[in-house]
Amino acid sequence: MAVPKYDDLFNPLLKAMHNLGGSASISEQEDEVASILGLTEKEISEIHRGNRTKFGYRLAWARYYLKRYRLIDNSVRGVWALTAKGRKTTSVDKKEVNKVVKFLDIKTKKIKEKKIDEEEPTDTGWEDELLEIIRALQPDAFERLCQRLLRESGFTHVEITGRSGDGGIDGKGIVRIGGLLSFHMIFQCKRYQGSVSSSVVRDFRGAMIGRADKGLLITTGTFTKDARAEAQRDGAPPIDLVDGQTLAEKLKELRLGVEVKERIVEDISIDSDFFNVI
Repeated sequence: MAVPKYDDLFNPLLKAMHNLGGSASISEQEDEVASILGLTEKEISEIHRGNRTKFGYRLAWARYYLKRYRLIDNSVRGVWALTAKGRKTTSVDKKEVNKVVKFLDIKTKKIKEKKIDEEEPTDTGWEDELLEIIRALQPDAFERLCQRLLRESGFTHVEITGRSGDGGIDGKGIVRIGGLLSFHMIFQCKRYQGSVSSSVVRDFRGAMIGRADKGLLITTGTFTKDARAEAQRDGAPPIDLVDGQTLAEKLKELRLGVEVKERIVEDISIDSDFFNVI
């Protein structure tokens, strides 16, 4: 089957949130919705534009609409959860959701009034622009960017070691936890437009074994579902994955090549309903 339109994902997403216990990360949502719909790896990995898969893009819009409809909400850490209303709701009428959300958007002037086409709403994200710039870097420049990123994130002794015949290893470093424990790690940098497959993860693990405690695979693209499963396969050394979306967010957080002009007025209120649905 083809990837459903964003509004045809309302109910599968709602079902997935209930199946996952009422809260979930975006990757958990994607895996569960894909399982509910029986989507193939090829369908899940089809690129929409830039770094985004068509499936991930349309599911993001489904989240937006269900959030505006007050069925789900997200925390500052990116975890999505059912609201009190969402916990009582197992299915919705997509026409009703579209009608309500479009009215709210027009009323609050969030977006201009316009008809949604047969594909899905369109947008342009700073993440896509940033990742296009990164993909245009020379391989050694991308490796240095990853080196800087790791250093800024608290890694020490980060070195670029990439050379031919080294099994795809681009660098190494040490990460310390609590100032007491340390782990040696190796990393690999992939400037991908599409999705990194499970075979890449397996090859990287083969190069990692016996040389480090942890492996880190960084890409400007995405990871297939099989790749994510392979990275955490039982009985095998785990590998941490950083996809393009996470990479962009981390660069933003560390203000590496990303300027954020903040205009925030703190307005604190207590949401008592939150504590009723824990």
